[in-house]
Amino acid sequence: MNMDKRKLGSLEVSALGSGCMNMSGNYNGPVDKAQGIKTIRAAVDNGVTFFDTAEVYGPYINEELVGEALQPVRDRVKIATKFGFAIDGTIALNSRPEHIRKVVEESLKRLRTDHIDLYYQHRVDPAVPIEDVAGAVKDLIQQGKVLHFGLSEPSVKTIRRAHAVQPVAAVQNEYSMWTRNVELNGILDVCEELGIGLVPWAPVGEGFLTGKYDLTTKYDAKTDFRSGFPRFSKEFMPLNMPIIEWLKGYATAKGATPSQIALAWLLAKSPNIVPIPGTRSETHLLENLGARRFPLTPDDVQAIDTALSKFPVFGDRMGAEHMSQIDYSA
Repeated sequence: MNMDKRKLGSLEVSALGSGCMNMSGNYNGPVDKAQGIKTIRAAVDNGVTFFDTAEVYGPYINEELVGEALQPVRDRVKIATKFGFAIDGTIALNSRPEHIRKVVEESLKRLRTDHIDLYYQHRVDPAVPIEDVAGAVKDLIQQGKVLHFGLSEPSVKTIRRAHAVQPVAAVQNEYSMWTRNVELNGILDVCEELGIGLVPWAPVGEGFLTGKYDLTTKYDAKTDFRSGFPRFSKEFMPLNMPIIEWLKGYATAKGATPSQIALAWLLAKSPNIVPIPGTRSETHLLENLGARRFPLTPDDVQAIDTALSKFPVFGDRMGAEHMSQIDYSA
């Protein structure tokens, strides 16, 4: 299946990428390895050329899965991974240059490759000047081990400071119909200004915008981050249901599924946006890729935005521990 291409800086990728995190847990237990490989290769067969992972997913096992799945087609795909966590039993951050130089070698080995197409700082480390981080990645780019530099959940100030040292190709922030912070905090604007791609993670709202969850859905406290995310709580979930009920109705009128409209909306927001929906099944993969059959016009986007403005979102997007690592530097 042919797929339109988009640019993240100078990195060309498929318009829809594949987020591989949930194959190794976080929203559920790990998927069977054979099933994970099968789904990743099905994505390649259907035109996906951009795959997103990180050393902390698992930890480590997600990179190993992605590396094994993509090794036979490595010349046809782009791999993004991330550094920046200490991975020491806590969720401490570590973006010291010497740590980056160490962990990039480990990621390359797990990914079965000699280069990483896009290397993100997973979370901004307040203990390390972003100039030092950008400088370390710049050195890796000069060595050919990394091709492009990215940031995840940075502030506008951090983006500008990093970009001055080493051009930032992509910013990966949470962005969806019920998480629109980037429209208000300057992230979208600075990406447009500097020619940086935006890669929305959780583009279907961590499953909420699929329409497949309701007030009876249970989230396992041991394996599912969402059990601690306020928006999914018993307190706030009922207040957020009008959003998905509206989306279901809109999607039905278009002959689409809620997920497809949620992704089509992001694709229509900017040509520099490349969503990375994650899935464990080929059925959901094909559903997500079907979003391209429903291109939305500027008038469609305006109508959707007007409708969404009527539905306030209740509850923070992540738990307090996760939110503590978001970069708000001004």
